[in-house]
Amino acid sequence: MLKDAFFDVYTKFKLHFYQEIFQRFQNREASLTTVETFCMETIQALNNPTVNEFATFMQISPPNAAYKVNSLIKKGYVRKVQSPQDRREYHLEVTQKYMDYYNISSSYMREVMERIAARFSTEECKRLEEMLRIVSDELMPEVRLSAGSSDS
Repeated sequence: MLKDAFFDVYTKFKLHFYQEIFQRFQNREASLTTVETFCMETIQALNNPTVNEFATFMQISPPNAAYKVNSLIKKGYVRKVQSPQDRREYHLEVTQKYMDYYNISSSYMREVMERIAARFSTEECKRLEEMLRIVSDELMPEVRLSAGSSDS
């Protein structure tokens, strides 16, 4: 069944990510808590949001969001960058330190994508891409991603 196949793929991506995260905890390389990891993934997916945009998306209070963001700044995973258009506004930008941390999930995704490209024809890959874009853009309206956020 399609539902089961989709769930299996989604679950395998999650489980691989969790395996890598826990391996880092075991090796004492990880300095992000589980909640901070979710926050970082959200900040990256929202593509440089403000603290208020992050708070709104996560459905938490702005002070709670600011607290979480400040913790991530202290750990070196996020920085605030002043907007050139509105100098009163600051956007959250992920650092290279986070990108190195994030690569544990994105590198696996790239590996699976290479396997897909090797296994299926160009036409099949284009059809899969088309179907995934429809799922993302039309069938998942509850979550909007910023332009360019899925290019990683």
